[in-house]
Amino acid sequence: MRSRNPVFSRRGFSRDNGYAGFNAAPQAGGPAVGTQPGNPYAQQAGNPYAQNPYAQQDLQYGAPPQAPAAGRMTMDDVVARTATTLGLVVLTAVLSWVLLPVDEANLNKSYGIGVAAGLAAMVLALIQSFKRRAAPALILSYAALEGVFLGVISSAVSTYIADGVVAQAVLGTMAVFAGVLVAYKAGWIRVNRRFYGFVMAAALGFVLLMVVNLLFTVFGGGDGLGFRSGPLGIVFGVIGILLGACFLALDFKQVEDGIAYGAPREEAWLAAFGLTMTLVWIYMEFLRLLSILNSD
Repeated sequence: MRSRNPVFSRRGFSRDNGYAGFNAAPQAGGPAVGTQPGNPYAQQAGNPYAQNPYAQQDLQYGAPPQAPAAGRMTMDDVVARTATTLGLVVLTAVLSWVLLPVDEANLNKSYGIGVAAGLAAMVLALIQSFKRRAAPALILSYAALEGVFLGVISSAVSTYIADGVVAQAVLGTMAVFAGVLVAYKAGWIRVNRRFYGFVMAAALGFVLLMVVNLLFTVFGGGDGLGFRSGPLGIVFGVIGILLGACFLALDFKQVEDGIAYGAPREEAWLAAFGLTMTLVWIYMEFLRLLSILNSD
């Protein structure tokens, strides 16, 4: 089973077309991971669990392998790639804020560049989602373009709605990330098949409602069905943030399973890609919610 982002579907940690997921997660006291039928990496050369007589004992007592095999993904790899990807988003967002001011003289130009960058980022994200392997150049290009889009949108909100909204949205995103990470590590969030099904059904309904609202806005004018303004906008903003938090938990589970199964190191880029998209989603929902709360 694979995790999906609320906006863009993406591949999980894969071997060919296989996916490491909740069904095949290593179980305490179960058979060695390298011998489980559900492990998509069991037959790969260098799998630290394959042919390991102590793998079952290590899993039973929660002891990780002493030294990961060369070429296999580690938590350090995931942290480094995620920091690089998110850092590029932040850098280009700051640059676009400074170089593309949203004022009377440059409004149309800045908006045009921002929207074009956002659409290009979406296309690159979709391409990566359907690729069989991680493409670092593609992921970093997505991050750079997404940062340009976020910088322009954030500048517009700060200029025309409230100065402190952007800082509040950033702090809110960081708080959600930290809160979900702590809850996941403490076992307060149990990511299983039922959790996955509930989140996917909720996300599908949410996205469909937003698409319908957008169509009514484009063809009918005004605020469409009102899902993004007023009291309903506040409710849907909170729901969007909660969905983003749920997808963070799915991302954490996917990373954990990928490391446990000995995923190739290159797939740390997929983890960075997924986490970045989820955090961008949460930030945008915070920005939208705070804009509604601060608008006249």
